[in-house]
Amino acid sequence: MSPDGIRNIVGIIGNIITLGLFLSPVPTFLKIWKRKAVEDFSPIPYLATLLNCGLWVFYGMPFVHPNSILIVTINGVGVVLESLYIIMFFVYGTKKLRLKMVMILLAEIVFMVIVILVVMLSTPSYGIRTKIVGTLCIVFGTIMYGSPLSIMGLVIRTKSVEYMPFYLSLASCLNGIDWTIYGFIHFDIFVVLPNGLGALLGLAQLVLYACYYKSTPKKTGEPRGELELPTTAPSTR
Repeated sequence: MSPDGIRNIVGIIGNIITLGLFLSPVPTFLKIWKRKAVEDFSPIPYLATLLNCGLWVFYGMPFVHPNSILIVTINGVGVVLESLYIIMFFVYGTKKLRLKMVMILLAEIVFMVIVILVVMLSTPSYGIRTKIVGTLCIVFGTIMYGSPLSIMGLVIRTKSVEYMPFYLSLASCLNGIDWTIYGFIHFDIFVVLPNGLGALLGLAQLVLYACYYKSTPKKTGEPRGELELPTTAPSTR
């Protein structure tokens, strides 16, 4: 099989895993809906994922990086799902939390508008647009992948994985590994860097889970929390 064929298969697998990651918080939000409270869950990972998905959708547009329909579709789905999760935080969060989220969302909207205007008005070629938006995807993808670090710190402090479920951590690790392999087949720095970091952080979560699972209080029979590791769906160049 040719490298392009292998790369397409890896990309398809990556999209399936990415979709699974986008859908993985659904059981947690069903619990939030039943309890009518977000408790200790943080909206920051979802806000970070929303911005990252928005940047990748822009990156995959025909006028920025042609022939990238896969990146547009999967991250478009991500934008919709992350928006729904954020709405749940608005509905069941405290007034202070809502105000904080509004400020972050406004900052993200202003940032995206500025990026779109600057890229479209000042860069005449696809190559330059790809490099600019791709660089931003690396920067914010790295920030997004780093957003669970606070939860990992909580795990270490409390010696409990109550707010860090195993299957989400495992899927996050596999997602990072898959897209890193994808980026290496035809080397793409915009894919390799953020997803390589995601693979390492996902592996670190699994190590923490193994270390602190036994010391976690068995209140509900299994960890009930949520750690959303943001994902990227790279271009299918």
